[in-house]
Amino acid sequence: MRERIVVVGFGPVAARLVDGLLPSVRSGLVQLLVVGQETEAAYNRVMVAELGVGRTTADALAMADAADLAADGVDLRLGVTVKRIDRARQQVVLSDGTTPGYDRLVFATGSRPVIPNLTGINPDPSHPVLPSGVTALRDLRDAAQLREAVVAGKRVIILGGGVLGLETALAAAEEGAPTTVVHNGSFPLGRNIDRGAGTVLAASLRKTGVTVVGNARSTAVEHNGPDGTFSALVMNDGSRIEGDLLVLSCGVRPRIELAEGCGIPAATGILVDHRLRTHHEPHMFAIGDCAEVRCADAGCSECRTALGPSGLVGPGWRQAEWLAEYLILLAEGGQDAADTLAPLPQERPGVVLLKARGINLAVAGDNAAEPWDDELLSVSEGMPGRQVAQWADPGHGRYVKMTTRGGLLEGLVAVGMPRTAAELVMLFERGSELPADRSLLLRLDGPDQLDTPASHNDSQRTVCRCAGISGASIEEAVLDGCSTVPEVSKATRAGTGCGGCHGDIKRIIERHFQGVAA
Repeated sequence: MRERIVVVGFGPVAARLVDGLLPSVRSGLVQLLVVGQETEAAYNRVMVAELGVGRTTADALAMADAADLAADGVDLRLGVTVKRIDRARQQVVLSDGTTPGYDRLVFATGSRPVIPNLTGINPDPSHPVLPSGVTALRDLRDAAQLREAVVAGKRVIILGGGVLGLETALAAAEEGAPTTVVHNGSFPLGRNIDRGAGTVLAASLRKTGVTVVGNARSTAVEHNGPDGTFSALVMNDGSRIEGDLLVLSCGVRPRIELAEGCGIPAATGILVDHRLRTHHEPHMFAIGDCAEVRCADAGCSECRTALGPSGLVGPGWRQAEWLAEYLILLAEGGQDAADTLAPLPQERPGVVLLKARGINLAVAGDNAAEPWDDELLSVSEGMPGRQVAQWADPGHGRYVKMTTRGGLLEGLVAVGMPRTAAELVMLFERGSELPADRSLLLRLDGPDQLDTPASHNDSQRTVCRCAGISGASIEEAVLDGCSTVPEVSKATRAGTGCGGCHGDIKRIIERHFQGVAA
């Protein structure tokens, strides 16, 4: 009998899992059912904001074609939800009235936007009712709302100072929409960067035309516009910030209610071991935003320091690719064959990049320490001491901090220093030592340096962090005839995630053709 696999959810991570399972579906080894709540096939949700400001198209975001999947033998149910899971019968109860069975089930339910408890918005987090003119910018319909506002030059308010909120604000402002960012911390990206970087970042945002309102607590939304549309965000001091569109960018929360409803253990996300198996149910798995890798072994050193779901698409894709291989081995040879596959490697701390024209920001690891902290003056026995190197030029929008231990980067933050940031990110990802004289890195952004740092010419460096594609792979695709970013993306998957590497891909293509012309 064919192995029956049910995938719950059809977002970017589930699409990657389906891609990996397709050969086994075509060969008849696997019977695959995919249940997607949205009526559209999988698309790149990370790029929805880019669609909203008109910098990409819905076709470019598409990651799957429903007709093609059906022709390959995939049972794809779009616009259908899983009402509950019957673990005893190994069946899923669907909203279309059917109860298909499964041998293996994969939760790929992703996350939902956090809706703040504001007067004027239904507070139910599972089914929030957003008034007209308020959006969480998660799907194609939300993107259409933003696009309409930007084209008309309407006033856009972004509630939240995270990466997505800032990227949306900068893009909307550049396209001509008056834009305001409202956040409740002292500076934007308060969970990722330190005060120095935050202050420089806020000043840089204002220079681009974005209004920044910090230390602000909102209490309500008014919808007194035409036909009851959004008209103002009300603050706790009684003041009002008037606008035409409110974009809620207050973070996301893993969707774990379906797993919890059938008794699967969960914390922040659905708890899985290093083979992505849920606790106590080895034939059920979870990947992506809804999965929290934390095994049941209390003595596991990796899990002792494990964090919850990262919220980044790259780790989810790596989980999907690994799980596809694991499920195929299970279908072919059973558990003994699957156990030959090494467990999924632990994810390194991610690099956060702000993708915006005119502002360059990179942050990774722990950068909370300050150069004058007492802890830096004491060295634990057998442990190399921590060092912090910091440089700031707020007047020109530049700031760098490097936190090292034993010469290796533990954390970094760089604002307005693109070449230095590129070099630091490469050193961080490789675990390489920094030069003893940290000021050498600052010179990379000096006027006497070449336009491109040495790391950009390193073919072994990771260009696309989402898909894990190196410069060498992209160069090979260019040699094979790819001459545009979309062509490279189709051939290698580079650039199909957050889009932050498009500039690097373009540089590799241009460098190749410049060499050919020479």
